[in-house]
Amino acid sequence: MLLLPEPVRRLAAWCVVLLLVAAVGWVGVRLCGEFRTAVTAVLLALLGTALLAPLHRRLVRAGVRRPVSAGLTCAAVVAVVGGAVYIVVAALVDSGDEIIASLHNAARSLSRHFGAAGTGLDDLAANSRELLRKFGGTAASNVISGVSVVGESIALAVLALVLVFFFLRDSHLVTGTLRAIAPGDSGDTLEAVVRRAYEAVEGFMRGTTLIALIDALCTTVGLLILRVPGALGLGALVFVGAYIPYLGAFASGAVAVLVALADRGFVIALWALGVVLAVQLLEGHVLQPVIQSRTVQMHPAVVMVTITAGASVAGILGMLLAVPLTAAAFGVVQELRTRYASSPPGSPEPPESPE
Repeated sequence: MLLLPEPVRRLAAWCVVLLLVAAVGWVGVRLCGEFRTAVTAVLLALLGTALLAPLHRRLVRAGVRRPVSAGLTCAAVVAVVGGAVYIVVAALVDSGDEIIASLHNAARSLSRHFGAAGTGLDDLAANSRELLRKFGGTAASNVISGVSVVGESIALAVLALVLVFFFLRDSHLVTGTLRAIAPGDSGDTLEAVVRRAYEAVEGFMRGTTLIALIDALCTTVGLLILRVPGALGLGALVFVGAYIPYLGAFASGAVAVLVALADRGFVIALWALGVVLAVQLLEGHVLQPVIQSRTVQMHPAVVMVTITAGASVAGILGMLLAVPLTAAAFGVVQELRTRYASSPPGSPEPPESPE
């Protein structure tokens, strides 16, 4: 190995490093799969901490003790999230019958325009009782499974909330802990990398929440002007779907257009489509560049691949977590590129990080 030329030795060293990173990554993925519930709770808690950290810091600067500040922040988020969930659920319940009836009318309209294919959709809706009777056992098992999923989700949310409290309360200890576990003189680098990843996730969560609120308000106002039934419920769907970039907006917008087509006709449906497209253009050309300008920018193709990978691994939850985790990874890469940029000619070693 010592007799090899310098470029070959460097290439061999990089290959060894890549193999080690791949091995560690594979082991990490397997461990995450084995401890999926705990890992999911930790990731959700990190996202919640990133979103709530500004409020916690303001309370601390105002003289509130850290445990009290963390408790007040968690209580505030429970109140806000609980109120938001109540509003969303109430809006969906109040307008749910209208939305379902509109979608059923849309299926009947498709059956008139597309013949046999659409008739199949209409027959499926008309014979739903018979299908439910034939597959009653499956439906009952699905109900039981759904109840268990709801219970698991509540337990997961409670665990994530408790972790958010501890993360907020002990956030000032992170720097010392990172420096204590960092090998050698890499404490500065590890702290900077973790800080950049956290800032990327924090910026993503705050920006996405603000963008989701603006999208939902604009869509709701547009649908109310067009007198589309269930406008509040459709706006709530837009708000929730905004946390899944591109796919969420497409799905919620498609539902809004179908409801407008069924209840208000083809012309109003075109106007509803125009509202959805206008909101998406506003988001893509104004909101995203302005609001998310301080976070990690990712190409839409990267976002789509990330969402698809997250969905294949963990379903809807994976779709929600995929983009912020990828933003954190991009932040880490940018920090490492800044610290270990290619050295000028004649300089064999990368520049050391400032003390």
